[in-house]
Amino acid sequence: MNAGIRKAAVLGAGTMGARIAAHLANAGVPCYLLDIRPPELTPEETARKLTPESPEVRNRIVRAGFEAAKKARPAAFFTPDTARLVTIGNFDDNLAWCAEADWIIEAVAENLDIKRKLLERVEQHRRPGALVTTNTSGLPVRLIAEGRSDDFRRNWAGTHFFNPPRYMKLVELIPGPDTRPEALAALRDFCDRALGKGVVVAKDTPNFIANRIGTFSMLNVLALMQELDMTIEEVDACTGPAVGWPKSATFRTADIVGLDVLVHVVRNIYDNAVGDEMRERYRVPPLVEEMMKRGWLGEKTGSGFYKRVKGGEGKDILTLDWKTMDYRPRAKARFGSIEGGKAIDDTRDRLRELLAPALAGRDGDKGARFLWRSISEMCLYAARRVPEIADSIVDVDCAMRWGFAWEMGPFEIWDAAGVEPMARRIEQEGRALPPLVTALLSSGRKSFYGGQAGRKTYFDLSSKSDREETLPAGVIVLDRLRQAGRVVERNAGASLLDLGDGVVCCEFHSKMNSIGADTVQMLHAGLKRLKSDFDAMVVANQASNFCVGANLMLVLMLAQEQEWDEVHLAVRQFQQVNLALKHSPKPVVAAPFGMSLGGGCEIPLHSARIQAAAETYIGLVEVGVGLIPGGGGTKEMVVRANEHARSVNPAGGDGSDLDLFHALKPIFEQIATAKVATSAEEGRAFGYLRSSDAVSMNKDRQVADAKALALELVREGYRPGHPPPTEPSIRVLGEQFLAGAKLAIHMMLRGSFISDYDAHVGRKLANILAGGPLSASQLVSEQYLLDLEREAFVSLCGERKTQERMAHTLKTGKPLRN
Repeated sequence: MNAGIRKAAVLGAGTMGARIAAHLANAGVPCYLLDIRPPELTPEETARKLTPESPEVRNRIVRAGFEAAKKARPAAFFTPDTARLVTIGNFDDNLAWCAEADWIIEAVAENLDIKRKLLERVEQHRRPGALVTTNTSGLPVRLIAEGRSDDFRRNWAGTHFFNPPRYMKLVELIPGPDTRPEALAALRDFCDRALGKGVVVAKDTPNFIANRIGTFSMLNVLALMQELDMTIEEVDACTGPAVGWPKSATFRTADIVGLDVLVHVVRNIYDNAVGDEMRERYRVPPLVEEMMKRGWLGEKTGSGFYKRVKGGEGKDILTLDWKTMDYRPRAKARFGSIEGGKAIDDTRDRLRELLAPALAGRDGDKGARFLWRSISEMCLYAARRVPEIADSIVDVDCAMRWGFAWEMGPFEIWDAAGVEPMARRIEQEGRALPPLVTALLSSGRKSFYGGQAGRKTYFDLSSKSDREETLPAGVIVLDRLRQAGRVVERNAGASLLDLGDGVVCCEFHSKMNSIGADTVQMLHAGLKRLKSDFDAMVVANQASNFCVGANLMLVLMLAQEQEWDEVHLAVRQFQQVNLALKHSPKPVVAAPFGMSLGGGCEIPLHSARIQAAAETYIGLVEVGVGLIPGGGGTKEMVVRANEHARSVNPAGGDGSDLDLFHALKPIFEQIATAKVATSAEEGRAFGYLRSSDAVSMNKDRQVADAKALALELVREGYRPGHPPPTEPSIRVLGEQFLAGAKLAIHMMLRGSFISDYDAHVGRKLANILAGGPLSASQLVSEQYLLDLEREAFVSLCGERKTQERMAHTLKTGKPLRN
């Protein structure tokens, strides 16, 4: 079998099927998306005199699913243009297309009979060796393929994606009894490298790994809420960021997923997990049954555990009172334990503190009692499921992190709380310890995970010994390099790490990776080391976001104290380090991901190449706080506008003034509206990435990919090739552009789309993009544009409304329009 997957077919255009097809398209894989033919005409189709044979009718269902995916928010496709890689059809007319597919994914209704009958038809067209998988969320994978040929079953598996497939990292890979190891390896590699997924191998048990544990946790929490007489808000306050779980916590998550989906999962586990010691917990709770009867299914029906209603300034959120089954205004939950934990940044330390009263045998407040019961019962349940659902505790922890967005999986939680004190308290309460925990403690170990010098180990139940958690080829974990003593230099905000093979990495680790003096100093230190000791540099980190921009608190403090020389100096230093990155004689590769905003966009703009994560949300957003990009970002976008103008001029040369005007117009709109690209590919369309820049679908591979790109530049004999910063080399339009930009600002202001102060900031921005009020187009230097940037930035810092915007953003995390 050729393991290369060049074309795919997805069968079923529902919420999951259509979005799986979209993500295959994101990976550059052409995909067929098929669904059933409608059984009858709609009244509208009858009125239009269409017939059951009309192509528009025959593809109505699949088209609806495809259009829903194109309109989905958050977006299912990286860019609108990506949708062109998906071709729609129906099972009756187009199932033969499956013969062209290297991978066929079944994603129809969760009904064993429907799936079997469809796969019987598919086998008539599937070519030998083609991979076939089911996206079932819990049906037995082995039963779905019963009756199929040997070749079919040898290339058959479950691939359980989580919704939405583009954003949720987890794919559970479930082999059938006859699945070839090579087929499993091909699926694992493709999901990892091409789709950017974290893959865990699950056993063919009810609802596999993540849904088995996550559903138990949710049902257990619901039971504890009623037992401890808690409100829905109180439970969500305890089961969200306080313990490293998503902001949607328990009941907001249930509303997003949909109670009908939850009930389906619960019933499937109850019906099939007959040997589960907690099987009775999987009876659908009466509260949920009643909500189902009333049609309160969550977001899809407008009412669930929460309900949105029209309020004075938009929509208010009401909360279900589960005792009366009435909705009431949402009330803020306050537990001293939870409030105290907010002061602890590290999730492990915070969780340990929250569980401390229970571990010490103290009662604690209701929040602390709830947390101990819910966390300990979930951890016990997870420990009893090994090796039933997975052989490795690593797969269980990864499944919960990637599928439910927990910061720590169950066994990492055991370690954070302390396995010994947790086990001791559980036994004191008369609860039995699972064999996995007793085996660990009997071996003399005190934690599930260990390791030293950059090696990480985990406890393996089958051998009752530690095994090394090896990294896949092409994955670099910066924490492990740090533990292995590969730190070259370090300060409070950033570090230099030796990646090996002559590549140094500048890693940010300030709060939110904001840019301050420490960051600038370490970038300079990296360039100095690059000159003498290394061949290339990578600017990367592995936090939640690459960089959110400048240290806004520092800028505001300097502005309020009118330390204008200090502001000038800080801006100049950031500009100069970015210039140094750009003009470095050796290559610098930036690796942005997640939020890469303001200065976090300007650093990549000045790098020789960008190796972006697919999920990179990049933009120059300074106008949102009443400023303009001051670290060279505005200047670099003028440079890119010049490049674009040259590229669209078929006669060659620098392009016409009109070409440059049209290139500058969208740049002005993007920066003036603080527009952020919603993917790396959209960032390319915005001009933040060039055609030569690369994208890593899997963020885990990004640092290694950036290193490889840097070494490729070295092998090619990299030279920066930019004119000196003081040489006039950038064409600007002066008043030609400025007049057009001012007219656009005036029209936006008249239409009440922007405030007077937005217009003021917009004119400052337009002046830089125009190169100042020059009477004709001419060449200017990088330094000339940087001086314009710095002057505008500092002058805006001195304005009261800008300071109000900065203060509001720091307080609320949201921009202020004043």
